[in-house]
Amino acid sequence: MNQWLPFLLFASVASITPGPTNLLILGSAARFGLSIALAIAVGASLSASLMLLVVGLGLGELLARAPLLQTVMAWAGAVWISWMACTLMRADATGLGTRSVDRRQGFIQGAGLQLINPKTWLMTVSVTAIFLDGQASLGAVASCAALFLLVSTPCLLAWGVLGIGSARLLRRPIWLRLFNRCMALLLLASVWVPLLSQLRG
Repeated sequence: MNQWLPFLLFASVASITPGPTNLLILGSAARFGLSIALAIAVGASLSASLMLLVVGLGLGELLARAPLLQTVMAWAGAVWISWMACTLMRADATGLGTRSVDRRQGFIQGAGLQLINPKTWLMTVSVTAIFLDGQASLGAVASCAALFLLVSTPCLLAWGVLGIGSARLLRRPIWLRLFNRCMALLLLASVWVPLLSQLRG
């Protein structure tokens, strides 16, 4: 219990603090409803948990020994998230509820975003180093991954609830356009600020 409580706290903070995935859920829930936010949250949580499992079973050592690979992954993720932000910036101001949304696509989008999210890779490597103490047994790693899945899904979905709360303000096209642009700028900041800070350090 003494080991799992700090991990649960870490997983909660890592999941609920602002990042690309949280912002994607917030914006999607505001524009398309809670069901799409749930699909993205489940996809993102499953993806992050599988990443934690893979990193804990050996990929973490490879990443630790290959700083160039870490850099390439971070920049690839930053470029992809920037493309998403630019797409959102140019999105039209069609009223809410006028577009159909495929929840399966939302699941795939959430899972894919985690795979290229530098924050998620950093989190999985940190969990392996701090909470597993180098013990890469399948049982210990699988337990961490399962607990992370159980904790991260409601934390991510909380951002969807926030998005639902803001939906009433977005009925007018001018407010929806402003919301899209603000989300795009926050998405850019969420990936570039940490990346540039790391380069300066």
